[in-house]
Amino acid sequence: LVVMKFGGSSVASAERIRRVARRIVRERENGSQLVVVVSAMGDTTDELLALAAAITDEPDARELDVLLATGEHQSATLMSMALHALGTPAISLTGPQAGITTDGRYGMARIAGIDPRRVHAELAVGKVVIVAGFQGQSAHSAAMGDQEITTLGRGGSDTTAVALAAALKADRCQI
Repeated sequence: LVVMKFGGSSVASAERIRRVARRIVRERENGSQLVVVVSAMGDTTDELLALAAAITDEPDARELDVLLATGEHQSATLMSMALHALGTPAISLTGPQAGITTDGRYGMARIAGIDPRRVHAELAVGKVVIVAGFQGQSAHSAAMGDQEITTLGRGGSDTTAVALAAALKADRCQI
């Protein structure tokens, strides 16, 4: 089991995403089960921050985290599509779908735990699992159903990859 992480410059364009997808296929052909963590494409996070600043001088922290998480969602989904186009079964998951919970602080959350059941289930049916990095879901008040999307701050996709590798007991984590 290998966790691979690709940053924003690695997935900054359609061609770069296709290039990374080909690399993933090669790794899979070597017999590895793969979980791939991706950052937002290129300068997407900065562009989303600029858009928010153009709307208001003081964006609501919750809404900002929901907005910023969409950058990684885009990358994960496009990577999954690129793998499908190469004939490789794949699925994209948001941080919460991958079982990542956080302490609930907006903009600088810390990972509180990872329940890797969904990731294991997708791997078991032969899929490459693409996880949107940089994000999770608040763990508090789970019984109330009011969990919120939270982001881990700059470098959060690296943190996501390392934490997932540990939770999955991966053989390797490549960043």
